[in-house]
Amino acid sequence: MFKLQKWHFGLVMGIGAAAIAMNFVSCVSIPKGARAVSPFQKDRYLGKWYEIARMDFKFEKNLDNVTANYSVNADGTIRVDNQGYNYLTKEWKQSVGKAKFVSNPEIARLKVSFFGPFYAGYNVIAIDPNYKYAMVVGNNLDYLWLLSREKNLPEDIKTAYLKQAKDLGFDVGKLVWPKQE
Repeated sequence: MFKLQKWHFGLVMGIGAAAIAMNFVSCVSIPKGARAVSPFQKDRYLGKWYEIARMDFKFEKNLDNVTANYSVNADGTIRVDNQGYNYLTKEWKQSVGKAKFVSNPEIARLKVSFFGPFYAGYNVIAIDPNYKYAMVVGNNLDYLWLLSREKNLPEDIKTAYLKQAKDLGFDVGKLVWPKQE
């Protein structure tokens, strides 16, 4: 009888731990003080973006000519197709994932997944009225991207975005500025 109860207790604890872990990996946030763009127009955001600058991390290490292409999947989620050229290995690298709105699709707070049930924050915190330039942040101050529909970013937009990022606490000196050829 004791073994059955111990086994039952272990099963319940295991299920509980799994539920907490799944909730944790699906939690996404936005850096303190940052606000997602609202109102946001998903259809205007779709399409191809060039990565102008990023906080570097292992999945984008040594990449130039980085682009992100957003389209709608059949299930209504957003297909995220990131590509870049690794200038050390001389190979193209591609990563395809999906994004979902955290709550209201008129607020540019999304969660993106490239690895099964694991999601990360994708928060558009600045965008120009023509949807040509954007600044995106992740869950914390380790993730920041400056994006453009063109292979460059006008100096006034760049200056404004860098000031906003710095005011939020980002160390903009750590940004990587990949080549766009």
